[in-house]
Amino acid sequence: LLEPIAVNYKTVVCPFVDVIDYNTFEYRAQDEGARGAFDWEFYYKRLPLMPADERKMPEPFESPVMAGGYLAISRKFFWELGGYDPGIEIWGGEQYELSFKVWMCGGRLIDAPCSRVGHIYRGPGPALFPSPRPYDFVSKNYRRVAEVWMDEYAQYLYKRRPNWLKVDPGDISEQKALRQKLQCKSFRWYITKVAFDLVERYPPVEPKPFASGRIKVPAEDYCLDASDKKPKASLMLTSCRDGTGAADPDQDWMVSWHKDIRLKKRNVCWDVPNAEKFSPILLFPCHLGGGNQFWKYDSETRSFTHNSQSCLEWDIKKQRVYISPC
Repeated sequence: LLEPIAVNYKTVVCPFVDVIDYNTFEYRAQDEGARGAFDWEFYYKRLPLMPADERKMPEPFESPVMAGGYLAISRKFFWELGGYDPGIEIWGGEQYELSFKVWMCGGRLIDAPCSRVGHIYRGPGPALFPSPRPYDFVSKNYRRVAEVWMDEYAQYLYKRRPNWLKVDPGDISEQKALRQKLQCKSFRWYITKVAFDLVERYPPVEPKPFASGRIKVPAEDYCLDASDKKPKASLMLTSCRDGTGAADPDQDWMVSWHKDIRLKKRNVCWDVPNAEKFSPILLFPCHLGGGNQFWKYDSETRSFTHNSQSCLEWDIKKQRVYISPC
């Protein structure tokens, strides 16, 4: 954890974060590396390792964004960067602020697979925890990060989170002056040179879906349906329903540019964990990684083919949807 800092004090090193079960205290090691990233709603995401880094595992590898909370940094470099933005409150956004600042202002951020920290993630509690502030401090934090560091790319956050434009970020003049004093690079440089593959997986402007709408059984009044909200629920076949001037939200699908099939208004995708004949199609959170969620749609034959070269089939009597060999 410390050797890279001894070699270059402007290197920030993060350990791998393993999971300690909150109920049993079982220790579960993270068994694969990934690079930190974000989407354009500021959700923390992960990008695959570069091939050269995979070959050198478990050597440290560069990462665009830290997960937050666990890092080793030279005291000298930390204060050269001005520390954390003092206007960021409690939690939320600090990992982006420091990551952007490190890379854009002359530093380097790496993950060290041989350094591990176990974390107990909070389990379900008896009640909701009250907010420590009477206002939306997380949105304020994100707005500060966007305004100080993201330049013209901030607009892509605001298109997805327009309410952030109504949030007062507070006085950011000192942070902007610090960036100018340190002669930090632009966010375009960061996206081009550091997070160069982020825009491929999380494009600032989403390409239009290949197709969208209800998926109806030919000559029948049955549609593919996601009304069952339980985790890992099965895709169902139910009577077609109309919403207010459009398809019912649980029957309104799109074939996205990720080549998955998902609901328009809920983050669930068709997933086939088991590619055997007559396996059901389940509804999982969309992971953007293809594999179990990779589908092809042929607009001429109106057929859906899964990654396993199986085709979508249905049984109207049992109201069941499954895959079978094409």
